[in-house]
Amino acid sequence: MHDALDLRDLIPDEAEQLASSGYAVGDLHARARLAAAAGDLTHLADIETALAALPRDAEWPYEEPEPESPELSVTPAGDDLADRIRGAWLGRCVGNTMGKPVEGLGRADVRTYLEAAGDWPLSGFVPYVATPPPGITLHPSAVEASAGRFDAVPRDDDLDWTMLGLHLLETYGSELRTEDVAREWLDRMPFTQTYTAERAAYRNLVHSLHPPDTATTRNPYREWIGALIRVDAYGYANPGNPTEAARLALVDASLSHTANGLYGAQWAAALVAQALVVTTPAEALGSALAVVPPRSRLADSQRCLLDLHEQGATAEEALDWIDETLDYNWVHTLNNAAIIATALLWGAGDYVRTLALSVGAGRDTDSTSATVGSVFGALHGVAAIPSALATAGNGVVRSAVRGFDRITIDELAERTLALHHPATL
Repeated sequence: MHDALDLRDLIPDEAEQLASSGYAVGDLHARARLAAAAGDLTHLADIETALAALPRDAEWPYEEPEPESPELSVTPAGDDLADRIRGAWLGRCVGNTMGKPVEGLGRADVRTYLEAAGDWPLSGFVPYVATPPPGITLHPSAVEASAGRFDAVPRDDDLDWTMLGLHLLETYGSELRTEDVAREWLDRMPFTQTYTAERAAYRNLVHSLHPPDTATTRNPYREWIGALIRVDAYGYANPGNPTEAARLALVDASLSHTANGLYGAQWAAALVAQALVVTTPAEALGSALAVVPPRSRLADSQRCLLDLHEQGATAEEALDWIDETLDYNWVHTLNNAAIIATALLWGAGDYVRTLALSVGAGRDTDSTSATVGSVFGALHGVAAIPSALATAGNGVVRSAVRGFDRITIDELAERTLALHHPATL
C-alpha cells in the first residue's frame, strides 16, 4: 500500500494527487489503476509521462505559492515553561498511543469498533477486541498499543520524528539546513520505519538526489501529513515565536514535501510554539493560521473551522463538514489538520474529551492525536493530563531513532529546556 518503490502504487497515487490539486486528470487515474492491476509497467510509464504534462484547471480558485515565514510578534514565555514543555512531550506520547490501534479507519468504523468495545466516546486508551466487528480491521499496532498491553510508550514514527527534531536542534541549532536533515535521516532513521513521502524522499537521497528534488521526484505523497508530524520540536524550541518555529519547520519539510505539505508543517510548528505561551486553542490556532499562505486550501479550511466554532456549531457539525468538504486521502494534510483544529476547539479544555474527538474522527488517528496531545499539553501543562494515562507507559518511550530507544519523557523535556537561553526559562 502506497509503496514508494513500486510504480504500481506510485503512478495511480500521482494521478490521485494531481486530481485533488486541480489538474485535469480525466481518465488517467482509472487507466493507471487498471495498468497497475495488470502489472503493465510500460503503460504505467506512458501514463506517468502524460500526468507530468497536465495543466492545472484555469478556474482553480486557490493560490499555493512557495511558502514564506511572515514576521509575527514574539510573546515571552512564562515561568511555567518547563511544565508546559513536559506537558507537551507527555501529551504527544499519550495522544499518539491513544490513536494507534484504529489508525486508518474511517469515522463511522472507529465508532462501530469503540461501541463494540464498550467505550464510546473514548475514555482512555483504546480497548482491545480480538475479534472486531465485521468489516473492521485494526491497525497491526493494536496488539501492543491498546489499553493494558504496553509497559512503555510504543514506538511510532510520530514520536521518532519529534525525537529526531530534538537531535537536529541540539546538533545544528538555528543554523539547521535541509541538507543537515537529510544527513541525519540517513544516519539515524531506518528506511523501513519511514512511510509515504518520507520513504520516497529517503529513496531519492539514496539515489543521490538533493533537495528540493527529493520532494518532487516520484513522490505523490508530497502533500500528505508526513511533514506536519515531524515538526513539534521546532515549536518546543521557540515558545511564543511562531515565525522562527515555522521557518525551521520549512527547512525540515522541504526535504520531502511541497505546497500544503509544507504549509501544514509550518502551521503545526507555529501552533505548538504559540500554545506554550497562550491559554486557549483559538489563540494558538490564530497564530498558526497567520503563517499559512492566505489563499491556500489549508488556510481556507482552517478559517472555515474557526468560523464554525465562533458561530456556535457543535463538534459533530464540524466533523460532518470535514467529511463532506475535505475529500482527500486519509493521510492527507488538509483533512487531518482540520481534525486537529476541531479536537482542540471543541475539546472544552478536557484532555480525554479532546483526544476522544481526534480519535473518533478517524483517518490518521495516531498522527492527529499526537499533535492534539502535544498542543493540549503545551497549553495546560502536565497536571491537565489524567495520571492514569500519564503513567501507563512508565515514562519510557520506545524509538527506532538511533540513540533514543527507551529514553524517558523527563529526559526529553530536560533536553528540550536546555535548548533555551537561560534568560527565557
